[in-house]
Amino acid sequence: MGGFFGAVSHRDVTLDIFFGVDYHSHLGTRRGGMIIHDQADGFQRQIHSIENTPFRTKFEKDLADFHGCSGIGCISDSDPQPLLVRSHLGVFAITTVGIINNAEELIQNYFDHHGNQFMAMSSGKVNSTELAAALINQKGTLVEGILHAQDMIQGSLTLLILTQQGEIIAARDRVGRLPVLVGKNQDGHCVSFESFAYHKLGYEDAYELGPREIVRITADGYETLSPAGQEMKICAFLWTYYGYPNSNYEGVNVELMRYRNGAIMARDEEARGTRPQVDYVAGVPDSGLPHAIGYADQSRAHFARPFVKYTPTWPRSFMPANQEVRNQVAKMKQIPVPELIQGKKLLFVDDSIVRGTQLRETVDFLYESGAKEVHMRSACPPIMYSCKYLNFSRGNSDMDLLARRTVQELEGDEGQKHLEEYADVHTQRGSCLLQAICKKFGFDSLGYQSLDGLLEAIGLDKDKVCTYCWNGKE
Repeated sequence: MGGFFGAVSHRDVTLDIFFGVDYHSHLGTRRGGMIIHDQADGFQRQIHSIENTPFRTKFEKDLADFHGCSGIGCISDSDPQPLLVRSHLGVFAITTVGIINNAEELIQNYFDHHGNQFMAMSSGKVNSTELAAALINQKGTLVEGILHAQDMIQGSLTLLILTQQGEIIAARDRVGRLPVLVGKNQDGHCVSFESFAYHKLGYEDAYELGPREIVRITADGYETLSPAGQEMKICAFLWTYYGYPNSNYEGVNVELMRYRNGAIMARDEEARGTRPQVDYVAGVPDSGLPHAIGYADQSRAHFARPFVKYTPTWPRSFMPANQEVRNQVAKMKQIPVPELIQGKKLLFVDDSIVRGTQLRETVDFLYESGAKEVHMRSACPPIMYSCKYLNFSRGNSDMDLLARRTVQELEGDEGQKHLEEYADVHTQRGSCLLQAICKKFGFDSLGYQSLDGLLEAIGLDKDKVCTYCWNGKE
């Protein structure tokens, strides 16, 4: 997906940017970037691949060359950034998070009306952040340009701009799909995707942007340049999976939401009489753990860790480019605790079941380690649609998604007309989906959190939360 961090201060902010961006490393695996501005020496920038080496390792050697009292940086799951742009609006740095689904249409329109060019990447595609900057530059001010870009883009656009004057302009997506938070300390202000990133750096909460809001941030304060809109569709997956445990979005803590989510799932299964009697409830490491804790507490079952992940050398299983290597890494990371597996009935809670790539290996691994029963629970409903707003659950086709593939296997094209029924595991079609996946992977039972249960755990007005990947509703 991606994340960003920026700071403006009366002192040098290089280390703040370095550590602040590093604390967003859980949001992307492809590229990292930093750009620092000094009033005397101007902009300094570095971009590195982080596909096989963590952000911190790649950028430590660059720190000696960075200096300045303002800067921005990013973790990107897409194109190289931040970019440095020169236009009639001046020289500025820009970093974005989001997706442009109508990029080719916008590029062609730009060619037709401006006769200009874009730098092409090796794939022939245009950098999404460069395209966003081109749209911004079509207007007379940065604020007008940002609003214009957000209106033109089909998808989402959240961004930071670092100006020649050393100010940061932060803009949240027009329906607030991602959070943007401002922090403050005695020397200046920062802006971040994750609140814990600036808490660790000595900043305290100052402000949370509303949807479509644009704010100017300086060392001395912040001001709204364009007011927030009324419509909000913040991504539910921030709480389910992406968000770091101690972060808060719209006043809702990630870890506490996950406890509630697991508890609601156990409560509802108890009411239906479908909760199995097991020796241990466990979470699929790592994001499944808090959901499992909530489930275990509500069901008065023992919580345990029957297997752990070995992360010192391979912190993230999807970092290698080769799928075969990724699968092998995932297998090598699963370290069993035999005393908690052999002869035991186990119930595992995972944050989600997306493509199902590693599910078979996980259940085989548990049975090979001596488990008597393996029950699986997903902390969210079946994912039916690839996300078209963020880089989550995106693939070449919706058929990459386990639930959609299984629907096709069950009923062919006719099944695709009844996705709403299949997404509700309490309907006849939903029950068939559940049984088919359960049989395919060899679980003793399988359960999904309901959409109502998930929204109850988040606690926000359901109309303000994006649930597109489950129900296809925008």
